[in-house]
Amino acid sequence: MKKIASEVLCAVLLAAACAVARSAPAAEPLVELRPGQGDTMEILIGDQPFATYNFGKDLPKPFLLPIRTASGVVINRALREPSDDDHPHHKGLWFSVDEVNGQDFWAEKAPIVCVSVKAAVSGADPAVMEVINEWRHPESRQVILTETTQISIHASRLVSYDAVLKAAATDVVFDDTKEGLFGFRMAPTMKEKHGGHVISSDGSTGTQDCWGRTFAWIDYFGTVDQRTVGVTLMDHPGNFRPSRYHVRDYGLFSLSPFGEHSYTNGTVAAQPVTVKAGESLRLHYGAYFHDGDTVFADVAAIYGQFLKTSGAAP
Repeated sequence: MKKIASEVLCAVLLAAACAVARSAPAAEPLVELRPGQGDTMEILIGDQPFATYNFGKDLPKPFLLPIRTASGVVINRALREPSDDDHPHHKGLWFSVDEVNGQDFWAEKAPIVCVSVKAAVSGADPAVMEVINEWRHPESRQVILTETTQISIHASRLVSYDAVLKAAATDVVFDDTKEGLFGFRMAPTMKEKHGGHVISSDGSTGTQDCWGRTFAWIDYFGTVDQRTVGVTLMDHPGNFRPSRYHVRDYGLFSLSPFGEHSYTNGTVAAQPVTVKAGESLRLHYGAYFHDGDTVFADVAAIYGQFLKTSGAAP
């Protein structure tokens, strides 16, 4: 009798354990950073390729490309796309701006040279890559500023850029410009002019209504290979001032705090930013790459993740 009761109890406990296992949410896959071919760092999520960080010294700047959604769709414009070849300096996801002591880093007339890439955390969620880039004068090659950026890659496909820009031997002035700073160039079929959609955190829609304004986030989604995919750019509330969005119907998508005059068509006075020699300016942004539209991808929740993991209250 005792043996039967024991067997029944074991069966009940086993069934309960199985039920708990079935009801428990699946753990997020881990994010791996692996040195790739040449000067690249491969980023994998659950052993599936997500993105590649390109940092060769022969490049005019470092950038992430290609970038894939969870379903494997490449969401960025190809590095060489004959059918969509305007603005060749728009490469994947990048970080640059013009009018830095009069030098144009955005259009790649002045180089941003990667001097160090370190996989600080790998096999985790998030993985963390630490990079050091030198923004140099195009002729003298003297360092104007040093960028130290912590790139955190979450299994949700949220990418967090936490950059510290340190002025080198002389003061650094960021003048007023619309050409910057944290940018992405999407696949041609995603463009608003090809049927894509733009929606902001306050419900504003379309590039015309969203361009030049400040928001917590903007989501830009469209179709690639008949699949709906999108990218969200996020501003961090801890930045020294809210950034304005440079969101265009031809596929450029960026945000920057350095264009108060340019982004408002002159209604707001220019407010150049000076960083004294040896001092630093910190800027923090997020990018989220997703399948589906804004609602399906739960963009608002991912923005909450961005705030939580960066130490800001949602």
